[in-house]
Amino acid sequence: MFESIKKKFAEASGKLTKKVSEEAEEENNVKLEGKVDEVDESTLINQHDTNKDDLINYEKDNEKSNDYEKTEKDISTELNSSEDEFEVIEDKETTFSKISEKLRFKKPKADKSDDKIKIDRSDVISKSDKPGDEKIVETETDISSDLETSDDEKKKSGIFSFIREKTISEKDLEDILWELELSLLESDVAIDVANFVVESVREDLIGQKIKRSSDVDEYTYQALRNAVSKIIDIEGKSMTDMIEEKKKMGEPLVVMFVGINGTGKTTTIGKLANYYIKKGYTPVVAASDTFRAGAIEQINYHTDKLNVKLIKHEKGSDPAAVAFDAVEHAKAKGKELVLIDTAGRMQTNTNLMDEMKKIRRVAKPDLVVFVGDALTGNDAVEQATKFNDAIDIDGVILTKADADSKGGASLSIGYVIGKPILFLGIGQGYDDIKEYDPDWMLDQIFS
Repeated sequence: MFESIKKKFAEASGKLTKKVSEEAEEENNVKLEGKVDEVDESTLINQHDTNKDDLINYEKDNEKSNDYEKTEKDISTELNSSEDEFEVIEDKETTFSKISEKLRFKKPKADKSDDKIKIDRSDVISKSDKPGDEKIVETETDISSDLETSDDEKKKSGIFSFIREKTISEKDLEDILWELELSLLESDVAIDVANFVVESVREDLIGQKIKRSSDVDEYTYQALRNAVSKIIDIEGKSMTDMIEEKKKMGEPLVVMFVGINGTGKTTTIGKLANYYIKKGYTPVVAASDTFRAGAIEQINYHTDKLNVKLIKHEKGSDPAAVAFDAVEHAKAKGKELVLIDTAGRMQTNTNLMDEMKKIRRVAKPDLVVFVGDALTGNDAVEQATKFNDAIDIDGVILTKADADSKGGASLSIGYVIGKPILFLGIGQGYDDIKEYDPDWMLDQIFS
C-alpha cells in the first residue's frame, strides 16, 4: 500500500534536492562587495608569484652593484663604529626602497626603539660576507609576508564574501510544492489534506540552512513525515479499551456498522468477532440488514463458522427491533460485545438513512463505525462525510487497504471527518484485520 504516495514524496524530495543544490553551487562562488572590480583568488595567487619572480630577476641584475656595495662595506670597516652603523642602515633602507618602489608596496614603519636601531658591528661584518644572497632571502620573506597580510586583510575587511551555506527560500519551493499538491490529488488524497501537507512542508522548510545536498533530503523527509503524522494521528479511544471500560460497568460494548453496499461490512463484522474471541471476549451479532435478499444468510454463514450467536428476525422485519434484542441478549448472558450489521445504503437515500437513525435511537450504540472501501479513494471520504453529517459516526474501518496502491483514502478520511481510523482490513481471511496504529502507517508510507 501507499506505493503511489511514496513515489510522489520521493520525486518531490529529489527535485527539491536538485534545485537547491544547483542554486547553492551558483551562490558558492566568490562574491565581491562594494565598488571593487571582480577578482578571484587564483588571480591574486598568480600576481603574488609574478611579484616574487620580478624580485629575483631584479636582484640578479644588481649583483654587480651588490659587489660594489661589498667593496664599500670593506672600506667602511676602517671608519669609526658610529659611521659604520649609519651607513649600513642607510644602505639597507635604500635597497628596500628601490625594491618597494618597483613592486609598489609600502615600506614598513621602522621601530624607533634603541635596541632595534643599533646593529652589532660583528653582525654587520658576518652578513657582509654574502650581502647579495642575504638581502635576497630577507627581502623575499618580507614581501611574501606582506602579500599574505594584504590578502588576509582584504578577506577580513569584507572585499571577499564566501557563501558556505544555502538558505531554502519560498522561490525554491514554489514550483515543487505545486507539483507535489497535484501529485497527491492524483493519488486520491482529499484536497484539504493535500493543501495541509503542502503548507506544513512549506512552513518547515523555508529558512532551513543547507550545507550539503544530503541535508535537503533529510529536511524534506522530516517535513513530509511531520505533515503526514499530524493528518493520520486522530485522537480517539480504541475499541478494546472501550470494551474493558464497559465490562467494568457490567455492560456490553454496542457497536453499530454503517456504510454503502459492497464495502465489506458483513465480512468485517466476522473478522472483528474472530479478533475479539481470540482476545478472550464473547461477541453476539445482530442481523439488522432485513432489506437485502440473502443478507441474513450471509451473516449467518460467518457466525456459524466462528461459532458466534446470531440474533435474527424474518426478512422485512424491523431492523431496530433486531438490534434491541441482541443488546438484551448480551446483557442477560454476560457477553462483552454486540456487533450490529445494518443494510448498506447510499448516503443519498433519505428513507434508509432515516431507518439507520431509528436503529441508533433504539439500540443506543456506544460506537457507530463507518466501513469504507479504501480502493474507492475520494469516494470513500465523501461517503464518510455524508454519513457523519447524518448520524455522527465515531470511527472508521477501511477495507481492502492492502490492495490500495494509492493510499489516498487511508491518508485522508480521518482528517476530513475528524474521526479516528479504528481498523484496517488487509486481506480476505478472518485474521486479516489490523488495529490501526499511526506509527505503523508512517512506517508504511516512509519505508
